[in-house]
Amino acid sequence: MPLSTKETDMLKELQEKREKLVADARAALEEINKNTDDARAAELEKRHDDIMAEFDKIEAKIEREQRTAEAEQRLADQSAEERSRRRPVPGGSEGRGHDEDEELEYGDVFEKAIRFGAASLGAEERAVLLEGRADIPQEVRAQSTGTDSAGGYTVPEGFSGEIDKAMAAWGPMWDATIVREMTTSSGNPLPWPTVDDTAQTGELKAENAAATDDGSGDVAFGQKMLNAYVYSTKMVRIPMELLQDSAFDMEALLDDLFGERLGRLANSVLTTGDGANKPQGIVPAAGAGVTAASATALASDELIDLVHSVDPAYRSSPKCRWQFNDTTLAAIRKLKDGQGNYLWQMGDVRIGEPARLLAHPYSVNQAMANLGASARPIIFGDHNRFVVRKVRGFTVITLRERYAENFQIGMVGFKRFDSELLNAAAVKALTMAAA
Repeated sequence: MPLSTKETDMLKELQEKREKLVADARAALEEINKNTDDARAAELEKRHDDIMAEFDKIEAKIEREQRTAEAEQRLADQSAEERSRRRPVPGGSEGRGHDEDEELEYGDVFEKAIRFGAASLGAEERAVLLEGRADIPQEVRAQSTGTDSAGGYTVPEGFSGEIDKAMAAWGPMWDATIVREMTTSSGNPLPWPTVDDTAQTGELKAENAAATDDGSGDVAFGQKMLNAYVYSTKMVRIPMELLQDSAFDMEALLDDLFGERLGRLANSVLTTGDGANKPQGIVPAAGAGVTAASATALASDELIDLVHSVDPAYRSSPKCRWQFNDTTLAAIRKLKDGQGNYLWQMGDVRIGEPARLLAHPYSVNQAMANLGASARPIIFGDHNRFVVRKVRGFTVITLRERYAENFQIGMVGFKRFDSELLNAAAVKALTMAAA
């Protein structure tokens, strides 16, 4: 379902406003750098922070609009034939389509109106919708009796026609453009050999003398093991009444929600997992980079030291980046160098250039710790050395027989994965001082 003219105009207006905010923020930064009056500098810094706060709100709103449009498109692509086939009907049939000689059903007409709008209805369908069905009782069906929040809100009774799905950012650790992803067809243990020969060098050999052969030049190998831990979404039981009477495709909706559940779970485990019968998270596995002087605050020099604690060979990787949560980002955006320039550098949304910190891109990961005593709130390094092993795809199983006596089906999702940081020298962490 394409965006309406009104929605397109609104999205365009938001994008234009976002571009103007970027230009205004850049102008504010330039004025700050030229200014020498401390009082004026404080005023300009506040103006810059206010602009960026508004920019963040616009960014979030644009993302919501785009995700809503994508969700609407998916719903529109579900044909009436597919819906009829998937839901049971009396008599044991799997479902049926509408025949022109058959009487129009109120539920089918209502569904069409909800999905495609009243303008899509013919004269006969409009009449059925307006007249309604006197024999239909008030609907209060839900996953548990009398609990609207468990599904009852989706049953036709004159509601808005769409579901507002709560959102929460969960992070980058499942993103193959940020970490190194490996997908396998089976879940057998996968050994990954490693070698660190960086301490070795060659030697000057005298004429006619033999090369050193005392074992000091031998190569020492190591090994990382990638397993396949199973994670689930937890079981959701759905009454057949809800599947039959809901104006929404409940199974498709749960597929989406299950994917997000496991996405949030995976990001958390891949970030902070301790490796004990679970994946090894990138934060505990990262090498020791810098220890901050404070337990609650950052200094600009500490971030510079963290960058240089990682060998230049890793810093040159296309996947070398920072990670921290949004609260830490807010603190970082206020840091300046010795010349009064902000360490944080604004990107250019017009050409897809991301914001940077000390010339390197960053990812906001809400699973990272806040600034606090002994915490590791910031990591930096080559994320290509962090391997996420995935086994096949995300699996959703529908149990139709197990709960049949209750006139219900069960749905549950599964994903198998593991992770390892191949070399602790590739990614380093900033550790806050102890209390």
